[in-house]
Amino acid sequence: MRDFTDRTAQLEARRNELIARMRSLDAELDTHGDPDWEENATEHEQDEALEALGLSAQAELRMIDGALSRLAAGEYGICVRCGSDISEERLDLLPATPFCRDCAR
Repeated sequence: MRDFTDRTAQLEARRNELIARMRSLDAELDTHGDPDWEENATEHEQDEALEALGLSAQAELRMIDGALSRLAAGEYGICVRCGSDISEERLDLLPATPFCRDCAR
């Protein structure tokens, strides 16, 4: 059985970064609301970009939570689709991936 102690720390650190980013994005969104129409239009465009970043962070957070659950269950590093081992190289690039290279296609 492979030791994933470092991987757990890596995933938890990334999870904490994402939570901090999402809080920052929420705070930024809460500060918008300029009464000037032109300023409001510009802020609206910025809000859409911030919301997209927040959605991306939420998706990555779900992936990380899934990976941490698989770690706790002793199933991390095993493809959820075919049951094959996920290569270390793939886990280095995508530590939260639930799929081996072949099943991710």
